[in-house]
Amino acid sequence: MPKLSVVVPMHNVGPFAESTLRSLANNADPDFEFLLVDDCSTDSTPWAIDRWAERLPRAKVIRHEENMGIAQARNSGIGAAEGEFVTFLDGDDWYGPGHLAELVRAVEELGCDFARTDHVQSTGTERVIRRPAARMRNTVMDPRDGIAPVHMETMVDYPFVWAGIYRRHLFDDGGMRFATDLRTAEDRLWIWRLHLKARTYASVGLHGVFYRRGVATSLTQIKDSRQLDFIPAYDTLLRELQEDPEAERFLPKAVRTYCAMIAFHIGKANEYEASAAQRLRHEARAALHRMPEQVLAETLRTIDTTRSRLLSRLRDGRKAA
Repeated sequence: MPKLSVVVPMHNVGPFAESTLRSLANNADPDFEFLLVDDCSTDSTPWAIDRWAERLPRAKVIRHEENMGIAQARNSGIGAAEGEFVTFLDGDDWYGPGHLAELVRAVEELGCDFARTDHVQSTGTERVIRRPAARMRNTVMDPRDGIAPVHMETMVDYPFVWAGIYRRHLFDDGGMRFATDLRTAEDRLWIWRLHLKARTYASVGLHGVFYRRGVATSLTQIKDSRQLDFIPAYDTLLRELQEDPEAERFLPKAVRTYCAMIAFHIGKANEYEASAAQRLRHEARAALHRMPEQVLAETLRTIDTTRSRLLSRLRDGRKAA
């Protein structure tokens, strides 16, 4: 059994595939396997995958005959993974040399179910370190304590699944799969489920994973209805939380985050395709009416005035200022 499985979904990332795959080679170890998932690319990505797969120990190439999205691509990699630990890397990002060995060493020393790391945000030539909002470093904690409090940024507000490492048992029996009906925001729902399911976690200060921000291949750059998938993602989360024994503890955080997401998207609705913007306003209003009434009322009372007014107007069917 390999020590680590690295799942790398790739779809039309030709301009970046070489640097991504080269970084895997710079982290290669006989105890690591690499699951390279080609999600029906139509550019030079398949050629790059084949070229580098020959150089990577334990490389497995998985090919989708049709484009199925990043959630299914990750799931395909998870299904083929045999490692004691699993981690992820997006096809347009990269690792610094030796990062994976340090990542495995950290989680083994701590003995926790999963560990989250910092990451380096790369925008052109600019580099900025981003850190998860953990209360402590290099200390084993309860993942549920990482969800609250409601008024602060917490671990569930750090939705970068590739900035972490996860014990294989979390995925047993089909568990911890990504929601394939979501084209975006699947990572946010997954992180919430992770913190609700796992028993222990830690945050470690490693800076070896580099996130390429603002590139055309990123789903965060799209301007169509796929951006609206945050709505079914948070609807699913609210339904699941209402069945959780600690629903009263976590629903305020989920509703507050959901409201923040709605306000954010409404604020840039004029950047979207006209049909997507119209659908956004309609579905966001319906979403506000689906939220637990008392929790929503408290949220609107305690968030900043600008967002409270915007969401109240939207909920009441008035044009948002």
